[in-house]
Amino acid sequence: MKKFATFCFAIALLGVATPAITHAADGEAKKKKGPEMSEEQKKVMKELVEKYDADKNGRLNAEERGKFSAEDKAKYEKAFPDAGKKKGKKKDA
Repeated sequence: MKKFATFCFAIALLGVATPAITHAADGEAKKKKGPEMSEEQKKVMKELVEKYDADKNGRLNAEERGKFSAEDKAKYEKAFPDAGKKKGKKKDA
């Protein structure tokens, strides 16, 4: 009887731990977004972040990107040609 109770306890414990483990693994997968940047893209992004990151969080939000000069906007669009384009959605004809 003790072996059966121990077995049931182990199964119950496994059932509680599994969602936590799965959730942690999902969190790691969500941290990494999109494909890796090329060296050129990293260089351009670093330059633009240093120049336009007003809130100093290491990222460029929409407001900060809106302040790009024409030259910097062209540089960004050249380095990231697919930026801002939504994938998987088709326009109605």
